[in-house]
Parts: sequence; structure tokens; C-alpha cells
Amino acid sequence: MTTEPLTAPARISLPLAGVVRGNRRRAALWTAGLIAALAVSAVMAIGIGPVPVAPGTIIPIVSHHLFGLPAEATWSLSDEAIVWNVRVPRVLLGIAVGAGLALCGAALQAMVRNVLADPYVLGISGGASTGAAGAILFGLGAGAGQFALPASAFVGALGASLLVYAIARGSGGVTPMRLLLSGVAVGYALSAATSFLIFASDSAEGSRSVMFWLLGSLALARWDAVLALVLVIVAVTLAVLMISGRALDALAAGDETALTLGVSPERSRVSLLVVVSLCTGAVVAAAGAIGFVGLVIPHLARRLVGSAHARVLPVTALLGSIFLVWADALARTVMQPRELPIGILTAIVGAPFLLILVRRMYARRG
Repeated sequence: MTTEPLTAPARISLPLAGVVRGNRRRAALWTAGLIAALAVSAVMAIGIGPVPVAPGTIIPIVSHHLFGLPAEATWSLSDEAIVWNVRVPRVLLGIAVGAGLALCGAALQAMVRNVLADPYVLGISGGASTGAAGAILFGLGAGAGQFALPASAFVGALGASLLVYAIARGSGGVTPMRLLLSGVAVGYALSAATSFLIFASDSAEGSRSVMFWLLGSLALARWDAVLALVLVIVAVTLAVLMISGRALDALAAGDETALTLGVSPERSRVSLLVVVSLCTGAVVAAAGAIGFVGLVIPHLARRLVGSAHARVLPVTALLGSIFLVWADALARTVMQPRELPIGILTAIVGAPFLLILVRRMYARRG
């Protein structure tokens, strides 16, 4: 019996298939491990605060409210109020906000082919902040009731995105560089607009609330429609981006490659920009302008599982959630009884990372 030698394509494709299977297996392991880490982090974060609560008390309380088990309470009413009414909504909001910001950062970095892109750089967070400041200080969108702040933030984010797109659109279409530079310019302009709204307001308390909100906080998390809306929007964003994983891969490879693969770069950028604007507006309205999450987390995810967005996006969402849950736990304990704005802690972590990233970029070019 004779065996024919492998042809060149076969010799190349078999190792490549093994690499692909290895990457998928590694991504699955990381995803499972991060899900477990997020569950442990959530329980521990619920127990951290001015009044510590043990995991042995947290788990029965949560199980009682979700499943009705155990039927009889063995915990105090104060522990139940702290855990279920205050800390569980706060941790859930942290999970949603961290995942949403990280997902938006990963999508934007692929859309503009720039490792430094995030919702801040493209002015989307600035638009959401301006809309939210108008709602807090001047009652914009008051007709929307409890959704006035989220609605104003979303309108601001979407308006900023459309403005960036209109400026970036030229005779050659929307290119990554035009989109990036337009976003930086619009972001600075909207930051000035937000500062003007604060200056023009006669309410000292309102101005203080806006300033604290601009640095980010999960303190307003409650069991209400806003929390449910943020959770739904982030889940929808993850689903849409996962479906658009092939388009994101193509955009990250370049416009010519995208056209070769049958992906319209301009159409894809516009549709994805709307999704990112919706998600950014929702999370900024709920938790304020928290920076660096969308910049730092996607790079960590790519180092763990590679660059394919089908693998990157779930890991990015989980890492963002874990990061923000622990940042919030630290923010509410490091300066007790006062609460530190969460944006300060994310900046402390993100700023050195940004410097390291820029240094590596210049080293590679050199």
C-alpha cells in the first residue's frame, strides 16, 4: 500500500486548521473562566462596603428573591435591604456599563483602524455628556419622565455621531483618519459646550451634581426601568456586534480588503456607529462619563484570544464587567464614608496603559 505525499496546500492548511481550533479552544476556556470570575467578583463586591456582608448571607438573599428559596428568612431586614435594594442593582449596573463601554471601544478601534479609539476619542461620550448636562441643569426632555436623562444622553450621543460623520464625509467617502480627526474636534467642542452649560446654570447643587456625574458613579443604581433599559441595550449591542463580527474583521483589515470580502466600509461604519451611539448614550446616562474602559479592555482581550471579533467581543465584555465591578467596589471603600468618583480610578489604571501603548507603537515603527 502506497501513500501519496501531501500537496503544498494540504501541508499549509492542516497546521492552519490546527491553529484555528487551538484559538477557538483557548477562547472558550477564557470565556468560561471569566464567567466564573465575574460571578465570584459580583458576590464579593456585593459584600464590600461600609457595612460588610458575608457571602453566606448574600447568596441566600439573592436566591430568595430570584427563586423563592429558602422560603424562610434567616437574615436580618437590614442585611436584606443593603444587599437587594442597594448593592445588587449597583453591581448589575457596573456589569452592564463595563461591558458596554468595552464593547464600544472594541468596535470603534476596528471601525477606524486605530488602537487609541474609544467613545471618548470619537466625541460620542462628549455628546452624551452634553445631553445629560442639559437634562440635569435645564430640564431638557422633561416630558420623558424618568427616561429624560437617558433620552437626552442618547440624543446627544447620536447627534455627536451624526456630526462626526457629516464632517468626516468627503469626496472620497468616510475614511478612518477623517473619522478619527473629526471625532477629536467634535469632542473638544462638546466638552466646551458642557462647561458652558455648567457655567450658565444658576443651580450650585445642579452644577455639583453634573461635575460628579461627569467623573462617573454607580451610586444612582436602583431597581427601575433605567437599569432594565441599560441591561437590554448592552445585551442587544453585544448580539449585534457578534453578528457583525465578520464586518468588523474586514474593517480592521482595511477598506480594500473589506470590499474584496463583500463588505461596504461606509455602510458598515454608519450602521455600527448608530449601535455604538445608542450603547454609549445609555451607559453614560446611567453611570456618567467613565473613561479608559473602552481603550484598555479591548487590547487585553486581543492579547488573550487573538484578533478575531467572534472571540474578542465576549471576552471584552466579561473583562470590562469585572474591571468596573472592582473599580466601583474600590471607589466606595477607599475614602469612606465619602465615595470616590469611579472615573478617577479608571483613569489611574488607564493613563499608564495609554503611555505604554503609545511607546510600543513608536517602538514598532522605529
